[in-house]
Amino acid sequence: MPKGFRLTGATALHQGDRPYQQDQVLLLPHPRIQGCVLGIVADGMGGRSGGRKASDQVLMTAQQLFARYAPGHEEPAALLERLIEDAHTVIKLTAVSAEQEPHSTVAAFLLEPQGAGAWAHAGDSRIYHFRKGRLVRRTRDHSYVEALVARGEISEQEALAHPQANILVGCLGMRSTPPPLDSHRFEPMRPGDALLACSDGLWHYFTPEELGAVIAEQSPRAAAQLLIDEARQRARGAGDNLSLVILKLEPLPLEAEDAA
Repeated sequence: MPKGFRLTGATALHQGDRPYQQDQVLLLPHPRIQGCVLGIVADGMGGRSGGRKASDQVLMTAQQLFARYAPGHEEPAALLERLIEDAHTVIKLTAVSAEQEPHSTVAAFLLEPQGAGAWAHAGDSRIYHFRKGRLVRRTRDHSYVEALVARGEISEQEALAHPQANILVGCLGMRSTPPPLDSHRFEPMRPGDALLACSDGLWHYFTPEELGAVIAEQSPRAAAQLLIDEARQRARGAGDNLSLVILKLEPLPLEAEDAA
């Protein structure tokens, strides 16, 4: 981690207008290594209990793997890919034993002590990397409409209102296909950088510019509350479960005053 800076973070969950909550979130410091942090959003699908069981399995798998993680001896992308593979297997076994159809998305990032790290995802939960409010990079959804956007057939704005916007082509627990293994290694974060992981119940209502501006201008806790409140307003009574994790790299207050 760059000297003289600190990590600040927050998580948020809201049931939206759904009868039950199937999203799960996690922001977890490593039990032994300072400055090593894991963030996860999992959006469960599959009936009242099936979806929640699936997202619970994602978090339990992540906690078990992260407890054994040793920076410098294992690549962060490798751990996240194993998380996706292992959670996918456990969710499929749950489906067999319970005769349900549990599925889950996952969007996970792992920050190492020196500020570098990796992210990986499956489904349409996203990770955004912002630098002083500007988008550096985001994940690309494993969805039908994202494929249309990639081919230039529709715009990202048109994808939001597309009648098949909820069709996923890859997520955890799917019987017909293995889980996608899309991972990205990022260089050390800089002062003013932030990571956001969130479910489609949140990102659907915002442009990247809006997300970046709120996160840059507010503390993680205040930004999380503002984004949840605004998403609820824009959903107009038809909102999905909402979940998000924010992690920011900020200067220490004393150094910020000295630089003024």
